[in-house]
Amino acid sequence: MKLVHRNIEKDGKGTITLIPEESEDMWHAYNLIAIGDGVRASTVRKVLNESATGSTTSNRVRTTLTITVENIDFDTQACVLRLKGRNIEENQYVKLGAYHTLDLELNRKFTLTKDEWDSVALERIETACDPTKSADAAAITMQEGLAYICLITSNMTIVRAKIDVHIPKKRKGNAQQYEKGLAKFYEMVLQGILRHVNFDIIKVVLIASPGFIRDQFYEYMFQEAVKCDYKVLIENKSKFLLIHSSTGFKHSLKEVLSTPVVMSKMADTKALSEVKALEKFYETLQADPDKAYYGINHVEKANDAQAIETLLITDSLFRCNDVKERKRYVNLVDSVRECGGDVKIFSSMHISGEQLTNLTGVAAILRFPLPDLDENDSEDESDDDDDPKKCDDKSGDKKKNR
Repeated sequence: MKLVHRNIEKDGKGTITLIPEESEDMWHAYNLIAIGDGVRASTVRKVLNESATGSTTSNRVRTTLTITVENIDFDTQACVLRLKGRNIEENQYVKLGAYHTLDLELNRKFTLTKDEWDSVALERIETACDPTKSADAAAITMQEGLAYICLITSNMTIVRAKIDVHIPKKRKGNAQQYEKGLAKFYEMVLQGILRHVNFDIIKVVLIASPGFIRDQFYEYMFQEAVKCDYKVLIENKSKFLLIHSSTGFKHSLKEVLSTPVVMSKMADTKALSEVKALEKFYETLQADPDKAYYGINHVEKANDAQAIETLLITDSLFRCNDVKERKRYVNLVDSVRECGGDVKIFSSMHISGEQLTNLTGVAAILRFPLPDLDENDSEDESDDDDDPKKCDDKSGDKKKNR
């Protein structure tokens, strides 16, 4: 992402102009743009022209519109961001107040206006405009007839290809059809790697499978590389790492990224730091449950006691349409940092982020035990029972299993 212009007042209101330069920048834009924001961008509009005789013709013209965002649609696979809202600036082709849909495009600038740029949004800008960011790793999870080719970037796990091939079963005394099916499957995976993995950026390519599928494929791949002169594979042979996984499905990536070998290989990546933090949370939850809490109410109480050592929170919570609710999470992040705590903002597109989302999206590892939090929560629940107007908190706490 390229930062073109920035103008933010002391009260937090202002505009920032950005140019998305690669697909992942659309993910950053999705996390920055909220309903109610103003977005100015170039777009194509269909215009009807009426002649003196009453006949009409239509043509498409490129114009620049500014809309107030009312709906946000993000295609995670194609990395396309579509914004719908009402036009709020004079335009010769579009009336004031008319609805229009803006498609944010790569290498075309857009200007984002917010009534308040909070600390999380500004941090997202810094991350997006960091020139050192890149796809840290590629991963292929596979089993017989099924493979997923994924890119693990600093913010997303993107499935670039799913390969699903029927392989005939082995028959006694005749395995020819089976071997043909397996060779076809391996060839499709190989071509997928060549098509989707940029070895100029990728630091490591993980190949994970149950059994010996990964070893057989690895042997096949480099035999073909020599035969067909795939120099890019031969030159980057040292980047491949074979790892055991329980299945060939995408969710096995969490298991793969947790292995010590992969951790040492990917020691400097953001993806790994998230996995480590989540692993530490689970370990603390089992070994010393009074030092690990999840759910916004428990975590806020721990923060009031200045007890949070590490805060784990998913970026999806900052996309809340309720401004008051969003500020609640932003204030929590700011408060933890002011008290010297470490904040890990998980991407909801990562395997680790999906897991944290299942734990309400917010969790904390504490500096010291707080056994009274559960007792206080029980008292709060009793008070809530007496209040018929009290509604359930959608992001409410889940109690720890003792």
